Amino acid sequence: MTIEPFALERLQSLYEHEVEINLSESGVEPLRLDALLRADDVGRLLRAPLGYPQTNGSAALRELVAADHPGASADHVLITAGSAEANFLACWRLVEPGDEVVVLHPNYLQTHLLAASHGAQVRRWPLRLEGEGEGARWAPALDALDDLVTERTRLVVLCNPNNPTGARLTADEVDAVCAAAARHGAWVLSDEVYRGAERDGRLTASAWGRYDRALVTGGLSKAYGLAGLRIGWVVAPPSLAAELWSRRDFTTIAPAALSDRLARLALAPDMRARLLARGQRRVAEHYAVVRDWIAATGAGLAHVAPEAGAIVFVGYPQAVRSEEIVARLRETASVLVAPGAHFGLDGYLRIGFGGEEPPLRAGLERLGRLLARLPQPAPESAL
Repeated sequence: MTIEPFALERLQSLYEHEVEINLSESGVEPLRLDALLRADDVGRLLRAPLGYPQTNGSAALRELVAADHPGASADHVLITAGSAEANFLACWRLVEPGDEVVVLHPNYLQTHLLAASHGAQVRRWPLRLEGEGEGARWAPALDALDDLVTERTRLVVLCNPNNPTGARLTADEVDAVCAAAARHGAWVLSDEVYRGAERDGRLTASAWGRYDRALVTGGLSKAYGLAGLRIGWVVAPPSLAAELWSRRDFTTIAPAALSDRLARLALAPDMRARLLARGQRRVAEHYAVVRDWIAATGAGLAHVAPEAGAIVFVGYPQAVRSEEIVARLRETASVLVAPGAHFGLDGYLRIGFGGEEPPLRAGLERLGRLLARLPQPAPESAL
């Protein structure tokens, strides 16, 4: 099997710990252990055995995940090494050579690249800019679904809320996707790892429970600020969850024992509500910092306000490749952002604003100085 390099993850793996300011991450500021553990939790953790845990995740953890997906039980849930492994296992199981896979675009390109590596033809389903001013949004092109989803379609892939735009599909839009898939017996894979990080505090509509061939993935990395635990999940019909579990025997086998225990603490109802409220406050407050910076730069930047996630997708008017801008910024200013090209749409930069405010402001200032030195804009801006 030949697989194209995952450019975004290569960029972050190589440089995110080498720069002074990392604005390439899309989650909220990582939580510290002392914010998660109470005194009695510490004692239990110190006495915890370090053997293999239940390989599909402890029953207690799977029940906590299931509780956030109405109608699901622990048998519907497989715990994975982040949502990335969940997406990997789903593509490995569902996609065969010659299949067609419809992927929302722009997008985190993991599933796109995986489907292509399995011999599938990937068809892009575009998000389009609609409206103006505060009413603008990245909206799915529902009128294109009938042409894109056919009898050859095996899988329709969503990222909802969307990475990199921060857009979210409405309940009616998710229903339309499920209906299009159902007409041809296709599966729907909804990556919902940013669910819970909504700027207005209203949870994004999940694909779970809307269609009997829908599976959803999620994890603790983005909305919860617990990326270091590497805990994700897939919620699927029990028979499919069992098949994915058997395939996990070939990958990471089991979650880390301590991560499983800490994830149970994070997803306990009171703590879960506290962590999500923390993330939503950070998203709302720091988006305002980025919004004001965009308005003040005078560099022809444009954006649509993200609805969820600690990310903003900023269009710039200069006729310079986004990868070149990112490289210059890293090399000359020690700041890392993500190029739009790594999501399949050049002319944009994805800026993460989930970290602390002082480095965010400093990084934006350095980016502004670099943009001011670039060649003059093309006649029209990116948006």
